[in-house]
Amino acid sequence: MNSNQVKKKVCAVWIIVLLIISAGAQAQSRVPPFETVNIEPLHLAITYHKTTNLVFPYAVKSVDRGSRDVLVQKAKGVENILQVKAGLEDFEETNLTVVTADGQLYSFLLDYSREPKTINLEVGKYRQLNKPVARFLDAGDNEAIVRDVAEQVAVKKTSIRKIKDRRYEMGLRLTGLYIQEDVLYFQLELGNNSNIHYDIEQFRMYIRDKKKAKRTASQELEQLPLQVTGNTKVIRGQSLQTVVFAVPKFTIPDKKYLSIELMERNGGRHLGLKVNNKAIVKALPVK
Repeated sequence: MNSNQVKKKVCAVWIIVLLIISAGAQAQSRVPPFETVNIEPLHLAITYHKTTNLVFPYAVKSVDRGSRDVLVQKAKGVENILQVKAGLEDFEETNLTVVTADGQLYSFLLDYSREPKTINLEVGKYRQLNKPVARFLDAGDNEAIVRDVAEQVAVKKTSIRKIKDRRYEMGLRLTGLYIQEDVLYFQLELGNNSNIHYDIEQFRMYIRDKKKAKRTASQELEQLPLQVTGNTKVIRGQSLQTVVFAVPKFTIPDKKYLSIELMERNGGRHLGLKVNNKAIVKALPVK
């Protein structure tokens, strides 16, 4: 084989290699850089003379209207009902975007109708099992996740036994303390060994001073729950029940403690627990 034949074969090999590389590059260029999922908007007709009520399974966190020709507001004193109305007759088609506290995004295409067929609409009833779209800056904002974890904590076995108060045939006990993300979950057992129902007036948590100096006002910092799971209205006679308080994470400064108070309406069978910082920092992960 002479040198010219060798050169021709080498050139042929290089041409084949270049063709393979080029084909691979073209194939890769056809692969989308990321996966997209289309969220189909719901068509909704609204009118100028009537208000349309949209009822969501969780609190409305964010609302965006595509046009000023549409009027939108939350129902007074309610977090999960959105009221929509046309601010102008025969407006051009626009859109409405709603994000709820469970991380779901709802998209609507709004059209004008003089006589809409529906003015009260329950939205998202069967979407609650879908993966959330929104991710909140504060983990506690996602009510669905907090509620789900609280329900898991409610059925866990007792892991704390010594923090309790028993009086007047009543019992209050901290049976578990858990942490998930930035939320603490207090598992509390409420017992009534009497035959008289216990109507709950207050069930609160405060951080208090261990010792109150004379003529010195002590500061009390209430820990407001994100979610309460269980019955906090009544403890029926001869019964035992569990309540879970989901609270934003915290620790307790020196010379202070967490007070959990249970007070009876029109009665005197008040109960209380003292929880120190040692118990707080030993909170278990929710598995």
